Amino acid sequence: MRLILLVISLIAFPAFSAWQLDNDKSSLSFISIKKSDVAEVHHFNQLMGNVDNSGKVNFVIDLISVNTNIAIRNERMKEFLFNTDIFPQAKFTAQLDMDKFNAIAKNSSGVMKLTGEINLHGKIHKVMVDVLVAKLSDNEIIVSSMKPVLLNAQKFGLDAGVNKLKELAKLPSISNAVPVSFVLSFIQK
Repeated sequence: MRLILLVISLIAFPAFSAWQLDNDKSSLSFISIKKSDVAEVHHFNQLMGNVDNSGKVNFVIDLISVNTNIAIRNERMKEFLFNTDIFPQAKFTAQLDMDKFNAIAKNSSGVMKLTGEINLHGKIHKVMVDVLVAKLSDNEIIVSSMKPVLLNAQKFGLDAGVNKLKELAKLPSISNAVPVSFVLSFIQK
């Protein structure tokens, strides 16, 4: 009987102590800039992610859930920019320094540097992100970007989609530079 309990606890412990993203309390937004100086904020409705016991970060953005507050623009972004029939998700992976993470006391915060990879539109690029980690309780943390992460649509092969959106909307320009910000809530299960 003890052996069975030991096996169950070994199997259950990693799942219990992993940090899971709480989509309802999380946000990832990006800014598009058109006509040289008109900026608009957009976001995604569906985010998924976790941090496992070893500090491995897996974060997934459901690109189909893009929300620009304009239905036709949402559809155009899905079809022409993100090509969600082929690339329905963007992914970010990184390794968290667990010693630094564990050193953050409950009801306090700390700044960490994450070096990871973004997989978007079939292209993978390294990115460094400074994040603020706030431990709200023993089982809830908030991770937020300290400053926007600047992505270049051209690096991810999205420039043809940007040009198509520009053509469809009859715009003189849409910038390939895209600032991305996030506030992510994780709970320990």
